[in-house]
Amino acid sequence: MQSYHLILKTAAVACVVMATNAFGNYALKLGLSNGAGVRASWAPWQYVRALAHPWVIAGVLLMLGWFISRLMLLSWADLSYVLPVTSFSYVLSAGLGAMLLREDVSLVHWGGISLITLGVAFTIFTRPGTTPPGGNEVP
Repeated sequence: MQSYHLILKTAAVACVVMATNAFGNYALKLGLSNGAGVRASWAPWQYVRALAHPWVIAGVLLMLGWFISRLMLLSWADLSYVLPVTSFSYVLSAGLGAMLLREDVSLVHWGGISLITLGVAFTIFTRPGTTPPGGNEVP
């Protein structure tokens, strides 16, 4: 029963990690492209000013949620599980870019995205926690 609870908890938080990452990046791109007035520049003040744009604020808050949920997930699941599984957020981000931002995604990009999806599929069928409690301490 405890193993089932771990799998369910891990799946739920992994979904939060992936969604907050994809939608956070989408909001940041939308805010920086449409209205924040930032042009490709090395001047940091443009980006500091952009923090006042509503879409950028939403993106920053979503990315904060991503970071916190990722910390939660890493606290009980193995790194070798978390990173491959949550990389599905790259697939979601590409889909959001193509559908909502009207970005042109080439066939080569879709091929790479397909490989990421295949890697996630292989990883998702393994156990999230293989390290015994206290077994991952650094000497």
